[in-house]
Amino acid sequence: MKKIEAIIRLTKFEEVKHALEAEDITFFSYWDARGVGIAKEGHLYRGTKYDTSIIERRYISIIVRDINLDKTLNAITNAARTGEVGDGRIFVSDVEDTVRIRTGERGPETLYEK
Repeated sequence: MKKIEAIIRLTKFEEVKHALEAEDITFFSYWDARGVGIAKEGHLYRGTKYDTSIIERRYISIIVRDINLDKTLNAITNAARTGEVGDGRIFVSDVEDTVRIRTGERGPETLYEK
C-alpha cells in the first residue's frame, strides 16, 4: 500500500477530484494549506502591492493499493498541471498496515473493494 500526499493549487482541486473519481479513487482526505514557495515577488493590482510568496494550496492525502498507484498519480498530475511554476508536488511513501476499526480487519482489503 502507498500513501500519496499531494499539494496542489486551490483552483485545481475540483478538476483533481473529478479525475480521481473517474479512476474510481473515491476516498481521500483534504485540507487547506499555505506554503512559501520559491517565487518571492509581489504583484501590483489597482495600485496596491500584494505579496505572493505565501501561496494558497490544497493538501490531499490518499492511501491506495499498489495496483492503483500509477493511475492515481496520473490523475492528479494531469488534472493539476498548468505548466507554470507553483503547480505543486506529490509525495509517495509506503504504508505498512491498515486496520478497519469497525471489524478489526487488517491489510489492503480494508481500503475498498477495487
